[in-house]
Amino acid sequence: MLIFPAIDIIDGKPVRLFKGDFSTAEQVADDALQTAEGFVKAGAEWIHMVDLDGSVQKKRVNSSTFVAVANRTPLKVEIGGGIRTMQDICYYADHGISRVILGSVALKNPELVREAVKEFGDLIAVGIDAKHGFVATEGWTEGSTTHFIDLAKQMEDMGVTTIIYTDISKDGTLSGPNVEQLTQLNEAVSCDITASGGVTNIGDIITLRDSGLYGAICGKSIYKGTLDLKEAIDVCK
Repeated sequence: MLIFPAIDIIDGKPVRLFKGDFSTAEQVADDALQTAEGFVKAGAEWIHMVDLDGSVQKKRVNSSTFVAVANRTPLKVEIGGGIRTMQDICYYADHGISRVILGSVALKNPELVREAVKEFGDLIAVGIDAKHGFVATEGWTEGSTTHFIDLAKQMEDMGVTTIIYTDISKDGTLSGPNVEQLTQLNEAVSCDITASGGVTNIGDIITLRDSGLYGAICGKSIYKGTLDLKEAIDVCK
């Protein structure tokens, strides 16, 4: 299982939120590039980055930060937030980003996902974020009546091979991942499933690993010191 240390960006600075609430934004480091370099030293191969400003403004806002990490470290960068057009995807593909995550548009404009997968293949991942099992969009500010499993199956049918699943009620809470929903998703589709939200300690990592997941995103647990990144990477080798 791959470990994805996470950096969420507001105004160019690394932050963490509690359950996706922007009013809870807490700066967790001074500099994204310096933080990413620390992840490299711990043995990380990938980094998960989110343009939180972009997710609300529905456009690329902090792209220079992500491109800097992609081009100035050996990390493979996956980026989500504010990606709404083929032009956005092309921009990141042309600037060294290894994976582009389509979130809100997967529900609102699935034809863009179909077009993107046809053009870029495995560069495209879909982020499915849910509250009480139902998909939320636009930086988690809008709900829907679409169940996360139904959206995942639709994305699988379009050729998507990687899904990042977030239980919003767990995100930033250090209360453990929603293993039940992640297992349901992993069994429902053939896509690689990455767990996001709630990862707290090495026990969570081992549980997710043993559940057969593709990856786990770790953010607050690293910054708060409840999870040692190097240990997490080592137990998943």
